[in-house]
Amino acid sequence: MSTSEGVRLSQVIHQKMEEFKRLYKGVDEDTASRAPKGRWSPREILSHLCGPEGVGFFPSIQAFLEQDTPRLDIEAENPFYTDKRARMALTELLSEFEREYVRIADFVEGLSEEQFSRKAHIPLLKETPIGEYPTLAQWVGAIGEYHMGFHIDHMKEILQALDVTVTP
Repeated sequence: MSTSEGVRLSQVIHQKMEEFKRLYKGVDEDTASRAPKGRWSPREILSHLCGPEGVGFFPSIQAFLEQDTPRLDIEAENPFYTDKRARMALTELLSEFEREYVRIADFVEGLSEEQFSRKAHIPLLKETPIGEYPTLAQWVGAIGEYHMGFHIDHMKEILQALDVTVTP
């Protein structure tokens, strides 16, 4: 049975996903592979949001439900940019991104309040407002609202540095 929190989080993920995908309108393969000095390219940002190749972020969500307070060791600032992803067409990488977040959004929409209240131990989050023992609702919010929102702004900065016009 869907909860209002599940529906809200699903809607936020869909909205952020669409906002992020719109940034790639008019970005060609060459531009997607370029990066300002010391920064990630648009392809690397996209790869990062897809998560570890062949795994994504979905297993971290499942762990909340399959284990009691699982420890999740998250790799911050890893673009997960593999040779395979470097060879993929930009449209393929965008499809991988969309599949990952649609899967998450569809899954969380059907979770119960009890499931959303389950916790995990994520040491990386110790110094953040949600702390190192977030609930599943907080973790999904961190992925869907904060993380994607951060990389939407990140992508806008990169495109501006590459002199690419971003249409709102």
